[in-house]
Amino acid sequence: MPLKSSTKGLLAFLAVFALLIGAVLWLGREPSDGRVTVTVRLWDPEVAAAYRASLDEFEREHPQIHVELRLVAYANYAIKLRTDVAGDGADDLFWVDGTYFANYADAGKLRPVDDALGPEAKAAWAPAVVEQFSRGGTLWAVPQLWDPGIVLYYNKTLLAEAGVEPEELAAARWDPAPEHDTFLPLLRRLTTASTWGFGAFEDLQGTIMPFVGSAGGQLQKGDRFALEDPKTQSALQYIVDLINRWHVAPSAGDTNINPGFTLDQFLHGNLAVFESGPYTLATIQQNAKFPWGVAVAPAGPAGRVTVTNGISVALNAKSAHPEAARAVLAWLGSSEGNAALGANGSAVPAVIAATSSWTEHWRALGVDTAPFFAVPDRIPSPRGARYSAAAQAGKPILDEMFLGRLPVPEAARRYDETANAVMSP
Repeated sequence: MPLKSSTKGLLAFLAVFALLIGAVLWLGREPSDGRVTVTVRLWDPEVAAAYRASLDEFEREHPQIHVELRLVAYANYAIKLRTDVAGDGADDLFWVDGTYFANYADAGKLRPVDDALGPEAKAAWAPAVVEQFSRGGTLWAVPQLWDPGIVLYYNKTLLAEAGVEPEELAAARWDPAPEHDTFLPLLRRLTTASTWGFGAFEDLQGTIMPFVGSAGGQLQKGDRFALEDPKTQSALQYIVDLINRWHVAPSAGDTNINPGFTLDQFLHGNLAVFESGPYTLATIQQNAKFPWGVAVAPAGPAGRVTVTNGISVALNAKSAHPEAARAVLAWLGSSEGNAALGANGSAVPAVIAATSSWTEHWRALGVDTAPFFAVPDRIPSPRGARYSAAAQAGKPILDEMFLGRLPVPEAARRYDETANAVMSP
């Protein structure tokens, strides 16, 4: 069942409280006289704790530099960053995601990574994240965290009750042609009067893009949306049918208004298979009261395709301390500096040599993380300077499509028109 409103309120209070405590702990540190202070802006308190441990070591090796972490709540992060960058008041280094970094790159607000660290530096980082944060052949931010792939989390008890072997799930293939489809038959076996087989819902990274990619479709051509692509439409139709035709997934009436509904159902044992990335792993490990496992996402007509998403740190072109900031950037992009981010298992380091800190954490807990890295083919992550605004403008159309009230071809046409009008006003 979904979390009660009182529980949500408590969680929200605790999150704010943790953020405030973090601000006291990290922002209250005074630099010693004579040291240059470099500021780093981010939104995640857990990563900030890992950064602090890492940067304390950096400061021991660079006694002339003090690094101050500045936490900004995620809900306000993008808006405040935009305001501060426009007024040349942003921090020396700041986190960016794969959609809005282009705003700052195009406006000349970022120092190119090749210029700051040299063109050979990018070889140390996850190639998919390097590609995501490159624009016009130039890398604009140093990869820090990434989601290497989307997987199927499954409830071992529900699979056993339905007579479905984990190996069957891992070998499943979805296909619009019923004679080639082995995924839907498994989900129908897993669906009962009290449980759903699968958590299909309007989740771009966890549901839509893996299906679109494995159909051979695409979300965008360049920076423009391309949902009218026939292969993209075949994937969208399959997802919508899982909900509204075959009823193996929760109603979009619940999931459109509460994106956390599907995860809640999985954690409460009401959902057999939940498709998501490593960003959900800690939540499941901490809250699931049943045995569970991880399998690769299903293959489609174009094979098995996943999607990645990364967070990177950019160097402010207007930094008052460019050389000190460059030294901090180099540290954050090194295996020594990045490894602390994976040590508690909450995030996958994007420095290739540091990834083992994350995998070893989960191996010690008996979790096989191989499925996250098992699919080499990836559909490009969303991008574009106005992507977020465009996606928000198109959301009501997807809502109606997932509810089954708007046919997929019509929804795809309207979405492309609406979203692309925002992308290119």
